[in-house]
Amino acid sequence: MKKSELKKILKPLVHECIKESLMEDGLISGIIAEVVKGMRTPEPLVETAPPKADPIKERMRRNAFNQEQTSKLQEHKKKLRAAIGGAYNGVDLFEGTTPAPAQGSPQQQANPMAGQDSKDAGVDITNLFGSVGRNWNAHMNEVKEGK
Repeated sequence: MKKSELKKILKPLVHECIKESLMEDGLISGIIAEVVKGMRTPEPLVETAPPKADPIKERMRRNAFNQEQTSKLQEHKKKLRAAIGGAYNGVDLFEGTTPAPAQGSPQQQANPMAGQDSKDAGVDITNLFGSVGRNWNAHMNEVKEGK
């Protein structure tokens, strides 16, 4: 008997045996149950980590003076003011000055003009380009042409 003839006889028999064992013996239902079990999404693992402290507040807490240091500092300042007597050799060192603006909290949105006096005239830029200012269009044309 040739191999091909044997194959023709055995193939339908093996196919029928496998089909019977899968259906009748309940193997197919077990396989399906295992597949469905694997398809279910497991409960997500939730990690509860301790809340992280704000690094800015933590640094401020570490660098803050304790009550004893604060009282010593205040006492030292009072002694210095008393020693100066409000003026240094009769001259008030802080005459005509204004207090610095208060600092904002780190959570506030950044403002490029923060800390600037609204009355400050700024820098005069009328002659910023000097003699080049008259020929500015000529310079810009060179840039556009790629020279």
